[in-house]
Amino acid sequence: MYETLSADYDRFVDWPSRLTLELPFITDKLKERGARTILDAATGTGMHAIALVQQGYEAAGADISHGMVEQARMNAKSAGVQVRFEIAAFGELVHTFGAAGFDAVLCLGNSLPHLLSRRDLDKALGDFAACLKPGGMLLIQNRNFDAVIANHTRWMEPQSHSEKGTEWIFQRFYDFEMDGLLTFNMVILKRHAPGSWTQQVMTSRMRPMLKVELSLSLLEAGFNSLTPYGDMSGASYDPDKSPNLIVLARKH
Repeated sequence: MYETLSADYDRFVDWPSRLTLELPFITDKLKERGARTILDAATGTGMHAIALVQQGYEAAGADISHGMVEQARMNAKSAGVQVRFEIAAFGELVHTFGAAGFDAVLCLGNSLPHLLSRRDLDKALGDFAACLKPGGMLLIQNRNFDAVIANHTRWMEPQSHSEKGTEWIFQRFYDFEMDGLLTFNMVILKRHAPGSWTQQVMTSRMRPMLKVELSLSLLEAGFNSLTPYGDMSGASYDPDKSPNLIVLARKH
């Protein structure tokens, strides 16, 4: 899915609005902990890492998708900054970047729920811990699946983009499967004005990660001081209403 999506991902995400909202929260937490070196796990097209470097931090990024990493490298070149981007999955980060090299690890954009078992989650969190210095900070951003499951929420807000006479509409929704997993669907509608719309459908399996499971796995991986938030503005977490589950944790 993400190999295919990489060409349009920066059209799907409204980066100016997203970074304006999220960067103050991220940098406030980094400053509170004196963090200067950051690893952006599941970096996608690298925009968080690039923005942090532009603010004076030292950042690197990794993603399992070759297409996403290639786009991240092009984005860094266009921005005129040096950022190390590598192809690496969860569980491979410490082998790629070395042990205890970072003050902070970020895992944003609902990336962890793509891990389809508790074993894979434990492995990923252990990998994050291995990359961090003692006392290092971990920041995770997931959807609030406690609310998604409780309310059987299928549909997400559509996103649109226009560029040089071409329009895109991105629509996302879940299918709730009998095995407890989700099928995450993205429909991309595209039109070169005044032509007709074309359609493309992509899917990926996901595992709805509830707060209690994520918290237990973090504790077992050697993290403490777990603090939940409801979104990337730092709002309080409400299991019934918050759009996101943000967890800030500290490595022992």
